[in-house]
Amino acid sequence: MSSSTAVRTARRRTLRIAAAALTAAAGLTLTACSGSDATGTKPAAHADTGKVVESGGAGSSAGTQGSDPQAGPGSKADAKADAAGKQSGGAQAPAGGKAGASVERCHTSGLKASFAMGDDATPAPDAGGSTTTSVVLTNKGSRTCKIGGFPGVDLKTENGGGVWSLQRSSAKHGSITLNPGDSTDFTINLALTKEESGFWQPAFAVVTPPNETTGLTLDWPWDALVDQRGATHPATFVNPIG
Repeated sequence: MSSSTAVRTARRRTLRIAAAALTAAAGLTLTACSGSDATGTKPAAHADTGKVVESGGAGSSAGTQGSDPQAGPGSKADAKADAAGKQSGGAQAPAGGKAGASVERCHTSGLKASFAMGDDATPAPDAGGSTTTSVVLTNKGSRTCKIGGFPGVDLKTENGGGVWSLQRSSAKHGSITLNPGDSTDFTINLALTKEESGFWQPAFAVVTPPNETTGLTLDWPWDALVDQRGATHPATFVNPIG
């Protein structure tokens, strides 16, 4: 090979290397441009992501509550709330079930008293001797009450100068529950008389319900009684309620 040929060959090699270098540089440039495009799309994708975050952010409270195991329906928080509600309801049951509480006794202010009258009532207006009369007690209040035992009965004269507190029988007694409007009664054994001496003519009967200190005053509808105020076992006495 001549020297000129060698020079040309070397020059071609140099040109090929240079061209290769240029090609490589161009490839790098294209890669860089491609990367720039990718980078350019990445902000777009990031912007989309930003929208999602913003949407989530706008509804983040709901989203957070929805994903929060303590806030979602059927969650432990709801279970605790339900349990608390049941416990609260259970605690209120006895108060709400006040019907289960003990019934108070009947007070004078909630009762009405009257003598039983009518065709079947005893004694008859012209009765004499040993007989009975009934006193009816009615619950005129708005609550249920319980009554039982012996009432107090004081017979008073017209001018109030004398009082006969009747003795009690030996009969056993229990108690009766009266709903509003219900009635019960008790009887008084009477020794009536038409004699002009040895009698006691009541004008009023004061009936005091058991365990009360205030009485209900009734006009006495019957004739005079045999005066046995000092007797050990008088024929006029009070029987228990019911």
